[in-house]
Amino acid sequence: MINDDLIATARALPKIELHRHLEGSLRLETLIGIALEYELTLPAFSAETLRPYVQMMPDEERSSKRFLGKFAVLRQFYRSEKVIKRVTQEVIADAAADNIKYMELRFTPQALNNIMHCDYATVVEWVCAATKDACAQHDITVKLILSMNRHESVGIGELVLQAALDYQQAGVVGIDLAGQEDGYSGLPFSDLFQDAKAAGLGVTIHAGEWSGAHNVREAVEQLNADRVGHGIRAAEDANVVALLRERGTVLEVCPQSNIDSGVVETYGVHPLLPLYRSGVKTTINTDDPLISDITLSDEFANTMQHGGLTLADVKAQTLTAARSAFLPEAERSALVAQFETWLSA
Repeated sequence: MINDDLIATARALPKIELHRHLEGSLRLETLIGIALEYELTLPAFSAETLRPYVQMMPDEERSSKRFLGKFAVLRQFYRSEKVIKRVTQEVIADAAADNIKYMELRFTPQALNNIMHCDYATVVEWVCAATKDACAQHDITVKLILSMNRHESVGIGELVLQAALDYQQAGVVGIDLAGQEDGYSGLPFSDLFQDAKAAGLGVTIHAGEWSGAHNVREAVEQLNADRVGHGIRAAEDANVVALLRERGTVLEVCPQSNIDSGVVETYGVHPLLPLYRSGVKTTINTDDPLISDITLSDEFANTMQHGGLTLADVKAQTLTAARSAFLPEAERSALVAQFETWLSA
C-alpha cells in the first residue's frame, strides 16, 4: 500500500510524462463498451472479469511474455475512427486528472491499424485531431511520438517516419523504436533516425529493458538517441553509465512496468536510484497505466516510499523531463521556467 501522505503529495505536484503508450492506457469500461458495440469476441464481458486479460494481476508471473501478452487482447479494439479518437481523448483526460501538465504520448500506427488496414497517415491524423480537441478541454499540453517495432520491417518504419514528417505541424515531435529488444538490433533503422533528426524530430529508442547494457550503447553511439526508453540495464556496465553521463542522454524510466515485466523484482532493488545518484539523467514514467494499474502519481509515491528517492529527487527528475522535452528551444525553455516556478512553490 502507498502511504496516504505521499500519494497526496504526489498528486498535488504538477507532472511531466515522457514515456506513455496510448495502446497500454485505455479504460477497462471503454473496452467493454467497444466490445459490445462492435460485437467482439472477448474472454469476458465485465470490467472485473476482463481485467486479468489486459492487466497484470498480483499473483501473476512477472515476465516479458506475460506482460506483452496483454496487448494481444488490446489489439482487437481498434475498429474505427470513432474508437481511436475516443480512446485518445480519454487517455489524455486521465493524464490531466492526474495533474500531468505536459505529456509526450506515443503510439504505434501499425498496432492501431492492425484491423482497419488503412494508410498510416489516416490513423495519425485521427490521433492528432483527437489530441488537439482533448488538450482544448483539459489543462494539459500533449505532443505525439510515433513508434515502430524493431522486430518488424524497415519498410514499416519508413512509412511511420513519413507519417511523422507529414504531421510535424499537427503535434508530432518524435519517433520511437520499440518491440522485441532481445535478438533484434536497431541498426537496420539507423538511416531513418538520421533522417528524423535532420528534419527536427526527436529520437527515443527502447533499449536496456529486456536485453543488456550493450543495447543502450548501440542506441546512444550508433542510433544517436536523444533519450532511451527504460535503459535501466545500463547499470550492469560502468562504461555505459559513463557514456550516458558524458552524452547527457536521458533515460525514460518506468519502474512499475519493469517490475511487472520481470526485469527487476521490487522498487527497492530498481536501478533508478543508483543511476540517478551516479549522475545519469533520469525521468519517471508509467509506460502502460492500464497494464500496470498505475498512475504517474503512484509512480512518484512508490519511488519515494520504496525506491529511496526524496521529494527533492522527484522534483529534480521532473525538471530533467522538462529540459529534455521534444520541443523547439523557446517552447522548451518556457516549459522549464513554468515548472521551476510550480515546483519551487
